[in-house]
Amino acid sequence: MKQRGSIPAAMALLLLAAGCTKDNASPPPSVAAPAFRPGTDGIGDPYFPKYGNGGYDVAGYNLDLRYDPKAGKLAGRATITATATQDLSRFDFDLARLQVSGVTVDGVAASSLASDNKLVVTPATGIASGQRFTVVVNYAGVPGLLENKALGNGGWIRTKDGGGIALGQPESASTWYPVNDHPADKATFALSMTVPSGLEVISNGVPGPRATAGGSTTWRWSESSPMASYLSFVVIGQYRVGTGTHDGEPMITAVPDSLPATGPAARSLAMTGEITDYLASVFGPYPFDANGGVVVADDRIEYALETQSRPVYGPSFFTRKPNPGVIAHEIAHQWFGDSVSLDRWQDIWLNEGFATYAEWLWSEHSGVETAQQHFDDSYARFDWRTPPGNPGPAQLFGDAVYERGGMTVHALRTTIGDNAFFRLLRTWTSEHRNGNGTTAEFIATAEKVSGMDLDGFFQSWLYGTVKPTAP
Repeated sequence: MKQRGSIPAAMALLLLAAGCTKDNASPPPSVAAPAFRPGTDGIGDPYFPKYGNGGYDVAGYNLDLRYDPKAGKLAGRATITATATQDLSRFDFDLARLQVSGVTVDGVAASSLASDNKLVVTPATGIASGQRFTVVVNYAGVPGLLENKALGNGGWIRTKDGGGIALGQPESASTWYPVNDHPADKATFALSMTVPSGLEVISNGVPGPRATAGGSTTWRWSESSPMASYLSFVVIGQYRVGTGTHDGEPMITAVPDSLPATGPAARSLAMTGEITDYLASVFGPYPFDANGGVVVADDRIEYALETQSRPVYGPSFFTRKPNPGVIAHEIAHQWFGDSVSLDRWQDIWLNEGFATYAEWLWSEHSGVETAQQHFDDSYARFDWRTPPGNPGPAQLFGDAVYERGGMTVHALRTTIGDNAFFRLLRTWTSEHRNGNGTTAEFIATAEKVSGMDLDGFFQSWLYGTVKPTAP
């Protein structure tokens, strides 16, 4: 029986078929092709716009190098693992004074061009944002220094004993390997360095197995914690290398053969473990898998540098007697500067102010002079015109950053009280371990821990140009 309002079966099938056909025929949503473009030839630091590079984030550097001291020539291969942070058509590394013979990206030959201490790499195909990739660079040449009249030269120094030293801040790494040379891009580091037997090689991190063949010895070192590139180093030469352990970790120290075995330098390095233990009681657990220090005898190095896990000290610190203050300063940097690194160079007071204050704390701990006495001495005679929170590129290593930075730390301690202050130090080093930090983040942490509004305090002590009132 025919029902009112019914649709004939054939027509129903036709409509159903039409409906299915229409749905199936709908085109898929359009997917835009990646807009590949070059990474920037600078990471964007306000003080040093051309330092580092954009478009990628490095995970690790693995260097396999050979050094010929007679010719002063360095040769080898850098394997760099990274992740694209944009759709990349090409990208840059920092590389100075060395010549590249070949580059591959994920095993495929890439073109390269050296220009103004940059190595521009163009892969065969674009690299999509988020993609992990591996770059292998073969290179060689006679490494040298990067000249910087305002801040001092950094990079590779050929030494009189037939060796070499690669060292410097704010830049040095690009004189001996291709690198994204800015502390905002931290990465792990491994070094295999082959030299004539009889020379020692000291670098960052944990020592690996050595191998000797045909009159050459290969030394291996590895730093498994992310490291800012300026904190990488290598020292090659005639050294007495001391090996041991401290708190279960390798403790490696080195003093040139030309310095006395029991002189001020060696006696100072011998205090590294004791000073580390004290600072760990203040700052929190020591952040790395190795410790130690290296003294160099080259008078061209007139500074000490907090190279990660193993600071390097120039000879002028140990001319008459042991110098525990400089050891405390550089070991403190293992927390402030190395484990928690700069995101931009303007915030260098976060490194140097706390390392200076560590000297004062060690002095107080040793019964020499209290932190308050150090503060009073500095406060009475200081020139306040340069603000440590924004010293300018030319004053990156000036007294405002170090001494006024240290005074800022002590003034903060007296303002918020010891309980909140020492909790703040451990909170900061814990929350930012193996990362980066900014002044704004530090202020926010200080206010959170203390429960106080500290905007006015930091404005006066970090950014003011007149003498602040001592708390």
